[in-house]
Amino acid sequence: MNDILWKPTDTAVRATALWGFANKTRPLHGAAPENYAALLDWSINDPDTFYGALWDELGIIGDRGEAAFIPGETIRDAQFYPGAKLNYAENLLQRRDDNPAIIAHRDDGTRRAISWGGLYDAVSRLVQVLRAEGVGRGDRVAAIVTHDIEAIIGYLATSAIGAIWASCSPDFGPAGASDRLCQIDPKVLIAVPGYSYAGKAIDVTSTIRAVAEGTSLNRIVTVGDVPPSVADLPAVSWDDALGAHTPQNITFERMDFSAPLVILFSSGTTGKPKCITHSAAGLLIQHKKELALHCDIRANERFFYFTTCGWMMWNWQVSGLSLGATLVTYDGNPFYPEAGRLLDLIDAEDISVFGTSAKYIDACAKAGLKPGQSHKLEQLRLILSTGSPLIPASFDYIYNDWKKNVHLASISGGTDICGCFLGGNPMLPVRRGELQCALLGMDVDTVDDDGNPVSGAPGELICRNPHLSMPVKFWADTDGSRYTEAYFSRFPGVWAHGDFVERRPSGGFIIHGRSDTTLNPGGVRIGTAEIYRQVETLDAIEEAVAVGQDIDGDQRVILFVKMREGRALDEAMEKEIRSRIRAGASPRHVPARIIAVPAIPRTRSGKISEIAVRDTIHGRPVKNTTALANPECLAAYRDLPQLQV
Repeated sequence: MNDILWKPTDTAVRATALWGFANKTRPLHGAAPENYAALLDWSINDPDTFYGALWDELGIIGDRGEAAFIPGETIRDAQFYPGAKLNYAENLLQRRDDNPAIIAHRDDGTRRAISWGGLYDAVSRLVQVLRAEGVGRGDRVAAIVTHDIEAIIGYLATSAIGAIWASCSPDFGPAGASDRLCQIDPKVLIAVPGYSYAGKAIDVTSTIRAVAEGTSLNRIVTVGDVPPSVADLPAVSWDDALGAHTPQNITFERMDFSAPLVILFSSGTTGKPKCITHSAAGLLIQHKKELALHCDIRANERFFYFTTCGWMMWNWQVSGLSLGATLVTYDGNPFYPEAGRLLDLIDAEDISVFGTSAKYIDACAKAGLKPGQSHKLEQLRLILSTGSPLIPASFDYIYNDWKKNVHLASISGGTDICGCFLGGNPMLPVRRGELQCALLGMDVDTVDDDGNPVSGAPGELICRNPHLSMPVKFWADTDGSRYTEAYFSRFPGVWAHGDFVERRPSGGFIIHGRSDTTLNPGGVRIGTAEIYRQVETLDAIEEAVAVGQDIDGDQRVILFVKMREGRALDEAMEKEIRSRIRAGASPRHVPARIIAVPAIPRTRSGKISEIAVRDTIHGRPVKNTTALANPECLAAYRDLPQLQV
């Protein structure tokens, strides 16, 4: 059976920005512009020339400096644009006209829009607010915000003055938000005191208070009126704060390549989440490369991504402003008030690029939605999917029931690089179940446990060369040991990403799931430690282990509990466990199944072995059982009927 589901015409290929870049740089690499494999090789093997050309192609605002790339003894020692000076927000705020920059929707039916000129003026006002609160280069601004206009204004204003942004979505509970934001000691917190989800009003003030009590904030800016419950804190409403200033021309602080822009948070698998610090220049150039060349996004196109401010895809979408694209955002339940809510947006807002998760596509299929029959989808030309592997059946569903002439790009990267290793290519065909290619500049490979390349079978995804958006550091990781342990301890000198990936003869890739213990239900990375912290507050439970079960192309959280003597896992206890996890962590952390077991496997050093449990429930052999103190207990995890449904 022919596995090619879509193929661009020759005319369409020649109209892409990627073909144009390849043709323009042909004297540098000598290959035909449609030969992507040769272009990729050039981007890997001649980085100084490639990155010099890339800066010019993307129209980066700033001073490039003389060299585009200087190699180092290791991947981490290499330098991109060592003499460069630029500002992220300056590159996103080049337009000041009356056309829409952002169109924001909520699931309660609210629609708001802000023009390019209005966006610039709002950022200018917030810049003045932040500076009045003593925020400057290197200071942190924290946020607990919905995916809305104010969040983007906050991000850009923070960047404009050289400060560092860190955000959580408001569905994180007090513990989840404070575990993240209190580590970085922000000067200002921007927060929504409440929000609505699927018709329900949700209060966030307890989370705001938890962060305020764990930090030394100068100011809290509430997006909405200051609630009485936090009136004793140094809080001011958004309108009052910005209303005290008039728009001015912004003095953008141009910074070195490695100057931090944003702190993203790991999932917290082994303790408090790691604070992954990314540079402004690294993200700007990486994102523009991916958005302009691999997604072919153009000025004035409508670009949508279903995300929250706690996911790196939010940062990724915001960078679309640097191309002059109009962002269409959505906050809330994607199936509220009706299952076709986001599909309605595609038609109503003439969306050209629609980004979502693999789980959303699967949910649409299971709901029996046939957008090709119910909606026009006239402007839709690119569908982006990430978060978890997009299964072959979902490829079929898109082309059978959405639109035949559409570019479907499954993309993959993560919080660690706030970008993509693998993804789409508007010059290449789409094959069923495959990610089309490795992205420019990314020397990715798949290897076995000994680091040897593998073909025809899944292996560990690695990257052999430096890449633009490698983290600058982990916050408070003074000697860099946590950074090294996270990415370079598995295969010294080579970035190990934690995915099982198969390289295909076509040049594409198939992702088979995570190879570490990070949970990934619906594409949202969840750390087991955050679940354990809530479960451990229940006296009836002696200990627990949480793992992800791969099912129907997605992953669900399974929680195994060892009950204390005399206590039982009944319906009331299951309800209490779920309630405690939902309130203390987030709804995403709530397990799909809770199962009582007589014992939890531990290593001889006393650590819970999540990997042994995960491999057992998937019917895979458990590696190195000699490292376990009680390997016999794994029998209780095999062939469980609760995991078959």
